[in-house]
Amino acid sequence: MDIHHNIILVSLLFILMTINKGVCYGDDLRKEFEITWGNGRAHMLNNGKLLTLSLDKASGSGFQSKKEYLFGKIDMQIKLVPGNSAGTVTAYYLSSKGSTWDEIDFEFLGNLSGDPYILHTNVFSHGKGEREQQFYLWFDPTADFHTYSIFWNPKNIIFYVDEIPIRVFKNLESKGVPFPKRQPMRIYSSLWNADDWATRGLIKIDWTKAPFIAFYRNFKATVVAVAAAAKNFSKISEELNGASQKRLKWVQKKYMIYNYCTDIKRFSHEFPPECQ
Repeated sequence: MDIHHNIILVSLLFILMTINKGVCYGDDLRKEFEITWGNGRAHMLNNGKLLTLSLDKASGSGFQSKKEYLFGKIDMQIKLVPGNSAGTVTAYYLSSKGSTWDEIDFEFLGNLSGDPYILHTNVFSHGKGEREQQFYLWFDPTADFHTYSIFWNPKNIIFYVDEIPIRVFKNLESKGVPFPKRQPMRIYSSLWNADDWATRGLIKIDWTKAPFIAFYRNFKATVVAVAAAAKNFSKISEELNGASQKRLKWVQKKYMIYNYCTDIKRFSHEFPPECQ
């Protein structure tokens, strides 16, 4: 084992010692996920109750679900990279394969110490995205674990943070808007160097702070496997009640910092049909 991997393991052990020992962890993540890249930079710890990704100058790391899913709700508790994480991106998303893939994204854009993280969301259908909304969070996502959820059915996609809805993307195929509803997706996550995009190239990653580490636990999937999707189609429903609608409006009014539906420069001639 080289010096680099020793540094990562020592860092992991130190941070594990600072995590609240009274927390009850979820099921064994080894049953649901597999580490797919990173050359030893990702780890399953505590008998699969904790998963970590790390990034250094040589490489990031990532994992994916063993199953594919079609509709339902997925929850994951994530604790993001602390300190000066500018230029790093922690991505957690659903995606299918192929040139006309579908995708539903959470991407957490790192920050300079003291600045807020940016939560970047997007929806792809038939290989086309460009439906970004971005938010600040109302808490420090590096100080503790928080639950990030995607609900997906044939009518709506709802993004949640700690069970508070922050975004709803409706099925508006009647207006010619593609909606992801036919392709099963896997769950993916990665921690990677995105300083040419996340900071628009203005701030480069400070590699003296590496390794950068993100933590995952308490995965929950209230979904059906692909083979059973048609049979269970009618059971998968989600509507926002009055209280949830108020929370959604609160988040979008106070914490939304970008909405493609209001970007006049980008859509100077005509806004996408779902924005009209």
